[in-house]
Amino acid sequence: MPNFIEDIFALLKRADSRVVLREIHGEQFVSVSGRELLEQVARVRAYLRRTALQPGERCALLAPNSARWVAFNLALLAEGIIVVPLYARQAPAELAAMVKDCLPQFLFTSDAGLGEAVAKALPPQWSSARRLVLFDEVLQEQSSETPPPDQPNPRNDADLVTIIYTSGTSGEPKGVCLNVGNVTHMLSCTRERLDLLMGTTHEPDRVFHYGPFSFAASWILLLTCLSRESVLTLSTDLTRIADEIRLASPHYFLNVPTLLERVRRAVEENLSKRNAIIRSLYTKARDAWARTHVGRGGPSDAFWLSLGRRLIFAKIKERFGPNIRALICGSAPLAPETQQFFLMLGISVLQAYGLTETTAICTLDDPRVPVEPGYVGTSVSGIEMKTADNEEIVVRGPNIFPGYWNRPEETARVLQDGWFHTGDQGEVNVRGNWRIIGRIKNLIVLNSGHKITPEPIEEKLARLLPSAQQIVIVGNGRGFLCALLTGPLEHAAVQTALDTLNGELPHYRQIRNFTILTDSLTPENGLLTVMGKLRRSAINARFASEIQAMYVEALESKAAAGSKA
Repeated sequence: MPNFIEDIFALLKRADSRVVLREIHGEQFVSVSGRELLEQVARVRAYLRRTALQPGERCALLAPNSARWVAFNLALLAEGIIVVPLYARQAPAELAAMVKDCLPQFLFTSDAGLGEAVAKALPPQWSSARRLVLFDEVLQEQSSETPPPDQPNPRNDADLVTIIYTSGTSGEPKGVCLNVGNVTHMLSCTRERLDLLMGTTHEPDRVFHYGPFSFAASWILLLTCLSRESVLTLSTDLTRIADEIRLASPHYFLNVPTLLERVRRAVEENLSKRNAIIRSLYTKARDAWARTHVGRGGPSDAFWLSLGRRLIFAKIKERFGPNIRALICGSAPLAPETQQFFLMLGISVLQAYGLTETTAICTLDDPRVPVEPGYVGTSVSGIEMKTADNEEIVVRGPNIFPGYWNRPEETARVLQDGWFHTGDQGEVNVRGNWRIIGRIKNLIVLNSGHKITPEPIEEKLARLLPSAQQIVIVGNGRGFLCALLTGPLEHAAVQTALDTLNGELPHYRQIRNFTILTDSLTPENGLLTVMGKLRRSAINARFASEIQAMYVEALESKAAAGSKA
């Protein structure tokens, strides 16, 4: 049975003049056919052979997404070199830490300035023993040597193919090693689900992509597209993403919840500024859809829903192009209200769950059955999932990574008796759909002994405060919970939301005080990961004085109330 690298090369040869990749530049496409991509791959492979690199050695890729990035990735895979993809927008010091950890023989980059910024943060021995090389230096080099064969070198399932560094919500990033067997199995799973989505069709999948290939889910999507008949369109300007989606006119594309939440808020804000007739129609159509969706629609609902679909919903859906079949969403929980919003528009949002250590995916919604908002689908083929202590999700199967790079103790901690301990808390319903509750390491333990998962409370509060950018619940080792919030918020609005929320919660899960922060939480200041996840320990440390002030104020208010009584 061929492995995933052999599958990709065979498909690219069959593609020949068919376009397989496109970059969007303004209003224009720069397209690359299967034959052209293989020609670029051959140039890179010839260069790699001249350097006498050996299979199993490591090379890093540091560049934004592009067809050239894809060519280098495929060339390294074909030569048996371990690919280390690095995020081009990450801080140079963080990138340097990753390079020092895995010590790649070469750092290939599209930007000399970016590469040099990283190299400056590295020890002198790196630059003398290894090299910083530009994409153009390799692709424009002329050689009279016989080009390498147009098929990859033989590989075994246990051979490593990549080291992908995790985003590091607590502590420094770790290099996750993935092997040929991991990726080959995962691509069979992603192709299976996409076959169900696309059905019988005689045209290639049209796929749009804006996430960096240095992230596991994006890398797996890239390889999936290259291993099936697809036209993958790459974003080159995130400030024009709405226009790029319209131009690409995709069947599906991979999303993070932040983008979908932003689309929903923008639509609702825009509608709130329209005339009274449009606002009224939207409200009636939305409410009609909500009742109809749960089987409680009446005759008038059918009228308002039909009118809303024709005059409002269809126009919003047009922004995603005429071909859209589904949006795929992962990396963080998606608010159920947002998933329902897109369902109302006629666009299914298929949720996925996984970690880099699970080759990006454990679960994915089945396109054949109605999605359940708030759930992330069923486990994909060949993968077992169950809950262990503290509702932790544990997974086993051919998708589980062999270990962290140079971290045997960390590897032994998470791989136990064949099961990978994800660190995520979850639950599964009778239909086999999984819901992610929170992270084990984020558990807040009050001095009363109560254990609280903060994420569900934060999500409920976020629904009551749509203007909030981030909400962080604190209280570990203390007597009650407090919250830090960011965004354009009014004190009275937050208090009203807390009064509503606390009325639904037991006493130990209620939020007793809050602070609206003036500082933003961003990846640049180290308070979010590059994927936008909270770095809770860093946040607690940065705002220690604000947190202490909240507790002092709450205790003083309680004491004052007691003295009056």
